[in-house]
Order: sequence, then C-alpha cells, then structure tokens
Amino acid sequence: MAEAEAKLVEGATGPWEVIIGIECHAQVASNSKLFSGAATEFGAEPNSQVSLVDAAMPGMLPVLNEYCVEQAVRTGLGLNSAINKRSVFARKNYFYPDLPQGYQISQFELPIVGEGEIVLDLADGSQRTVGIERLHLEQDAGKSVHDQDPALSFVDLNRSGVALMEIVSKPDMRSAEEAQAFLKKLRTIVRYLGTCDGNMEQGSMRGDINVSVRRPGEELGTRAEIKNVNSFRFVGQAVEYEVGRQIDLIEDGGEVQQETRLFDPRTGETRSMRSKEEAHDYRYFPDPDL
Repeated sequence: MAEAEAKLVEGATGPWEVIIGIECHAQVASNSKLFSGAATEFGAEPNSQVSLVDAAMPGMLPVLNEYCVEQAVRTGLGLNSAINKRSVFARKNYFYPDLPQGYQISQFELPIVGEGEIVLDLADGSQRTVGIERLHLEQDAGKSVHDQDPALSFVDLNRSGVALMEIVSKPDMRSAEEAQAFLKKLRTIVRYLGTCDGNMEQGSMRGDINVSVRRPGEELGTRAEIKNVNSFRFVGQAVEYEVGRQIDLIEDGGEVQQETRLFDPRTGETRSMRSKEEAHDYRYFPDPDL
C-alpha cells in the first residue's frame, strides 16, 4: 500500500500543514503498583488501596515491581522498538495536592524502551508509518476531586503509584484521522499483548496530543499540548478545533503560545490550562532510592 501523503488544510491566506505527536499514558496491567504491593483495582472506595509508600510516609522506600518491567518490555517488542539493557528511574519534581511525595518517579535520559514504529492503515487504503520515540515507566499521581463539596476539594490516592507506560510518538501524524488511527492501533496492540486493558473511559489509557501548524516545507511551528484526552471521538474534535484556532491566530497576526490546553467536550473547544513546562523545570535527577 502507498504511504499516505500529507493532507493540507486551507486557511484564508493559503495552505497549512498539520503536525501531530502523541504522548500516550497506558496503565500497566498489573495487580499491584509500580513500587508497592497495594492493589490497582478500578472503582474501589477512595483511599482504600494506599500503602505507606504510596502516601509518601517518612522513611518509606520504593521497591520495583519486576512484572511491570516485563510488561513494558513486552509492549516495546510489540512496537518493534529497541529494548535498552540499562535504564534509570529519575525524580520529576513538581507540586500538586495529589502528589504526596512532591515528585513523580519517572524516567528521563535512559528509558526502558527506545525507538520503534507503528504502521497505520488508513480509511483510504493508504498507510502511515509513525515513529515511536520512547516508552518509559512512571508512577501515576493521585486524583483531586472537586465536585463533592461547594467549598472543598478532596484527594483520592488510590491511583498514586499505579504503573504507567508513557509511549511517546514522533511528530509524524498529519491529520485528526491519523491521530485517531494511531491511538486505535496502539490500543489494539496493548490489548493483544495483555499489557494494558485500554479502557479509556476508566482512564487507563489517555492521550496528550501535541498539535502545531506550518506552511508546507517550513520549520516546525510552536506546538500546543491538549492534555488527557480519553476518547477517540474527542481526539478528532480536539485536533480539528486546535488546528483551526492556530491557523486563525497566525493569520490574524498573532503567535501560538507553547502551553498545555484542556479539551471541553461540551463546547468542542480547547482552553488554556497553563504554560508548557520544559524538562529543566522538573529538575530531573536519578532517584537515589532505586
């Protein structure tokens, strides 16, 4: 089958090319968390699956779950990716109420899985090869709950420490259709391998969609990240809206800001959440406890 050509989007001042990369967070199919023996069952009572490690009690030390490593390697093989014989866990430092440690244990310079690729079969019979930049293991944060009280927010730490695979694509997709096809193919792969259940409605698979536009042949434009999109339909709607927003903004003389945005399914629009952090903002360093 022929490799898909980039589909250009017509703006008021001429054609534009859409550039899309995706960071997919896939929860590892495991009965226990990445660094503790606490359970990972979905839908349990709030704060009922929290060990002292997950709650970051003083003196608690993480112990790596070997099975989660096996699941990550299995996924890497399914993505035709290089498996790194040496990988390092790092601390990613930031503050959030549902992150009790004040840092997330992730991977940075030395992930467990390196470069690979996925071949997408598109509706018109063409194919698109999308490169995989990396797959790394990290622990999930807890969950802030804002709709239980008019004046208070609550924290549920059941997800704290749950093992995630962050699968990062290269910016090889050129349309909303290709972004949807990528996540569908990825979900099919992890479900077949048994490494993630792929249940997007439960949050066990979700995508951060990086979108930018450029004139054909020019350098990459400034990207905006649409955070935590958890359905294929929403991925399509979010990309379509964001592409139109960026083209209109540039054609009106404005500049796209590198930022994190949220998609509102009620309005079909994205809205600004915060400026996008760079790696140095997180002050990564190897975790001394691992």
